[in-house]
Amino acid sequence: MADIHGSYDELFAAVPTMLSGLLDEGDVGGAVAVFVDGEPVVDVWGGFADAGRSVPWERDTIVNVFSVTKTMTALCALVLIDRGELDPDAPVSRYWPEFAAAGKERVLVRHLLSHTAGLPDWEGPIEEVYDWTSATARLAGTAPQWEPGTAAGYHSLTQGFLVGEVVRRISGRSLGEFFAAEVAGPLGADFHIGLGAEHDRRVALTVPPPGRDEDYAAGARDNDAKRPGVATLRVRDGNSLAWRRSQIPAASGFGNARSIALVQSLLACGGTAGGVRVLSPAGCERAREVQFDGDDRVLGMPSRYGLGYGLFGSALGWGGWGGALVWVDPDERMAIAYVTNQMREPAADNRAIELVMAAQDGIKGLRG
Repeated sequence: MADIHGSYDELFAAVPTMLSGLLDEGDVGGAVAVFVDGEPVVDVWGGFADAGRSVPWERDTIVNVFSVTKTMTALCALVLIDRGELDPDAPVSRYWPEFAAAGKERVLVRHLLSHTAGLPDWEGPIEEVYDWTSATARLAGTAPQWEPGTAAGYHSLTQGFLVGEVVRRISGRSLGEFFAAEVAGPLGADFHIGLGAEHDRRVALTVPPPGRDEDYAAGARDNDAKRPGVATLRVRDGNSLAWRRSQIPAASGFGNARSIALVQSLLACGGTAGGVRVLSPAGCERAREVQFDGDDRVLGMPSRYGLGYGLFGSALGWGGWGGALVWVDPDERMAIAYVTNQMREPAADNRAIELVMAAQDGIKGLRG
C-alpha cells in the first residue's frame, strides 16, 4: 500500500486507508483532514506533488482547489452580514452603484450568494479574469440571463467577482486581503486567494485526467455547445503563474486539506475553531438558509443552495473541479476536506464522497 504520512485517531483509520488506496489506483498525490469540535482527528497526506512523481507531497504542500474557494468567499460575506455591514436582502447596487446597469436594479446580495443572479457565464477572454477592474466592470455592464431570483444557474467563475466586489466596496480591501486578515490570519490557516511568489515552491500543479493533456477544459456544460464568447477554463490556465497571482475568488484558492477543514470548522462549531471566534452561531446558521431548491439550469441537476454553500440534507459544503471537496456537518460538529492534484473525469469520480462516508463511520464510533 502507498505510504501515508501524518496522524489520525484510530476510530478514523478507514480514511487514511482509503487515501492510500486511491494512490495505489494511480492518483499522483492528495491529502485529507477531518476536524471534530474544531480539532483535527485526521490530518494525512501522501503521494507526489508533481506529475513526474519525483517530489513527495509534504505536510505543507498546497494545491489549487478551484471551486472549494467559493466557501471561503462565502465566509467573508457571512462575516460582514454578521457585523451588520452587509444586508443580504439589499440590492447589490446599494454597495456597488455601477452594478445597477443593464437591468440589474433588482439583483439582491442573496442572489449573488445563491447562483440566482442570472450572470453564470464568463463572456469574455479568460485572460480578463486576471484583472479585477476589468472583470468587475464587465459584470457590472452585463444583463442577466433570467429574472434574478427566479432560477439558479451555477456561477462558476463569476460568483467570486460578484461577491468579492461587494466585500471590497464595504471593507476597502480585496477579497483575498479581507479573507487573510479576518479569517485565515486569526485561525492560522494556510489558505490563500491571490498566492504570493514565496509560496510557489509548495504548489502541487494540477494533473489532467488520464489520457488528457493541459488543454482539458472545465465546464458544467461539457456536453452542450458553448455559447459564442463564453470562456472555458483549461488545466494550463489553472497551472499558470497569472492564475496563481490573481484573486479569482470563485476558483483560485490555494491550500491544503488541513487549512480548509480548519476554516470551515467555523460553520460546524457555531463560529469558533481552535478557540478563535469569527462568526456568531446565528451567523453560521445563515449559511444553511435555503435560497433555492430545484433544477440548476447550468449544472442540469437538482441543487439546493444556501448563502454561499451547497446544501446536502443537514450538511453543507462544495466541491472543486478536479476532485477537491469540503463537507461540513454542524450536527456532528465535523468538517471534512479532501484535496488532490490528480483530476479524474467528473462522471467517474467518487473519491471525495467515499472519504466523507469513511469519516462518517468514524464519527459514529467517536460519539459512541
